[in-house]
Amino acid sequence: MNAASSSFPAPDFVVFPAIDLRRGRCVRLRQGDPAAETVFSEDPAAMARHWVDQGAAWLHVVNLDGALQADATSPDAAAALPLNWQRLAEICQALPTPVQFGGGLRTLADIELALALGAARVVLGTAAVQNPALVREALRRFGAPRVVIGIDARDGFVATHGWLQTSAVPALTLAQTMQAAGVAQIVYTDIGRDGMLSGVNVEATAALARASRLQVIASGGVRDLDDIRRLLVVRDAGVTGVIAGQALYSGLLALPDALALARGSSHQPNGSLAPC
Repeated sequence: MNAASSSFPAPDFVVFPAIDLRRGRCVRLRQGDPAAETVFSEDPAAMARHWVDQGAAWLHVVNLDGALQADATSPDAAAALPLNWQRLAEICQALPTPVQFGGGLRTLADIELALALGAARVVLGTAAVQNPALVREALRRFGAPRVVIGIDARDGFVATHGWLQTSAVPALTLAQTMQAAGVAQIVYTDIGRDGMLSGVNVEATAALARASRLQVIASGGVRDLDDIRRLLVVRDAGVTGVIAGQALYSGLLALPDALALARGSSHQPNGSLAPC
C-alpha cells in the first residue's frame, strides 16, 4: 500500500489535479459526455508525476469506464485487473502522493481493492444513492477519513451512473442523509459546468456546505485563479478544496500559482479548517 495512505497529510485548502481514466488513458470530458472526449496522455502515471512535480499534495483519480459501466464486472485482485485499475496501481506505486479514487465503486470488495492498490481514500457516488447501507458499512470498516461521497448535481438533483441518469433526489437531501450516517466530506460537482471553463459554482457549493455541515470539495467549471480566490473567500463555510481538470490541462490555470494562493490563504485570519 502507498505509504501516504495512512497519514492523510493535507493543507487547509487542497487543490486536486484531476486525472480521469478512460481505456487506460488520461482524458477530459465536457459535461461528462463520453462523446466529447479529449485525450491528454497515454501514460496517466507520467501525468500524475507532472502534477506532483508542480507541487500537488493530493491527486483526484476517476475511473470513467467504471462510472459509465463500461467495465461492468467488479475487479478481482486474484485475476488480471481492468486497465484503469492497473493505472491506479501504477500511479500509487510510482508516487508517495495520496490519491483520492472514485468511479464505479459499487461493492465493499471494490472499496477494499482500491485501498489495497494504494488509494488513500475512495469516492462513492451512485452507491450513496442506491445503496446507503454500503456507505455505512464502509464508514464502519474504514473510517470517515477514507470514505468521501461524490454528489454530482444537474439542476439541483443528483445524477448517477457516470451522470447518464438523473435521480429524483435533491443534492442537499443526499448530503444531509450522508452527514447523518457519519460522512465528513463530499465532492460536489455542478455537472452543467464540468469541463466547460465557465467558472465554479461558488454560491451553490458554499450553500451546500453550510446547510449540510459537511466539508465540501468543489468541482466543475474551474477556469482560473479567480475561481480559487472566490472559493477561498467561503472556506470558513466548510469549502475545503477544489478539483481542477480542464483549466490545468488547457493552461488557463497554473497549478503552482493555485497552490501558492491556497497556501497564502491559510495564514490569513480565520483561515484554519480541520484537515481533509
